[in-house]
Amino acid sequence: MSFSVGIVGLPNVGKSTLFKALTKKGVDIASYPFTTIEPNVGIVAVPDERLEKIASLVKPEKITPTIIEFVDIAGIVRGAHQGEGLGNQFLAKIRNCEAILEVVRTFKDPNIGHVDGEMNPERDIRTIRFELLMKDLETIEKYQNKIEKEARANKEEQKKLELIRKVKDNLSQERIISELNLSEEEKYQIKDLQLLTLKPLLYLINIKDDDPVCLTAIQSIKGLTKENSLVLNLKIEEEVSELSEREAAELGIKSQLDQLIIACYNILDLITFYTIAGGKEARAWTIKRGAVAPEAGGKVHSDFEEKFIRAEVINWNFLTSVEMRPEWQKLSGAIWTKTKESGQVKTVGKNYVVEDGDIIEFKI
Repeated sequence: MSFSVGIVGLPNVGKSTLFKALTKKGVDIASYPFTTIEPNVGIVAVPDERLEKIASLVKPEKITPTIIEFVDIAGIVRGAHQGEGLGNQFLAKIRNCEAILEVVRTFKDPNIGHVDGEMNPERDIRTIRFELLMKDLETIEKYQNKIEKEARANKEEQKKLELIRKVKDNLSQERIISELNLSEEEKYQIKDLQLLTLKPLLYLINIKDDDPVCLTAIQSIKGLTKENSLVLNLKIEEEVSELSEREAAELGIKSQLDQLIIACYNILDLITFYTIAGGKEARAWTIKRGAVAPEAGGKVHSDFEEKFIRAEVINWNFLTSVEMRPEWQKLSGAIWTKTKESGQVKTVGKNYVVEDGDIIEFKI
């Protein structure tokens, strides 16, 4: 299972341009609203220098990176939660994504209209925030009506109802759920509702290079940080994506999309572990931070979680350490045997919390 990121924003802000650059997949792009009605879905490899290093030592027959899924969702407009612009359909698509990537346009272009007339990125962010918030309020109110009767005779449901009322009160005051500092237990209780404003959110600020209007527009947006935003020229990224690696190298142009992919990976709080399958395949796998060894095994094969006994683990850092003898680098798949002989491989049980960069061999 791959983790998915929904690309959202107002119409004509650069969502489909971004999607095309990310996936190198042709999609309909036009300068009018609702070009995208059915969401485009693309699978993108997560850039990973560690996997390349592991593969250079193991020399496997196959190298498989971990992936992340991007979903290009049609533009959301003011009143979307009430069905404006087919809004309910689009908002429903976001529910199935684990995170939200919001594209915000900061440049003026007479050939690309703005759905609200004048370009105003701070207002645009407020519009999307409000539509997501109102959809969550609608979801919460429906759920509250459903469980109120059940809660009269069930203490667990009473506890959940209190949480629902707390969330509803805050949404009614236009506070999004991610700002409520809910405990992990409280988040788990409402997980099945797939609430939109509880999802991690990353802002992608779409600029035109050397355009002073863009700089002024960015400075007007409150709450942007290095952690929750990234600035890119999506038109240039689209053009770079159409070049071959050789053409890009000759022109001295490098895409910045790797930064975006990794940023999305990070806001999902994901880590990567690796398997080397007896030297035949070096493969990267994605898992939530804090997961234990059997959960990681389940990503590889369902039997590895159900019948988990133990696992042998070494962190990838050892492969680049001074303890990695130069002669071992010629041994291909036998590296695992040699590292075990070195005493660097540890045997772990069901409660072992997987660390980012672990190379794991599961035992069942």
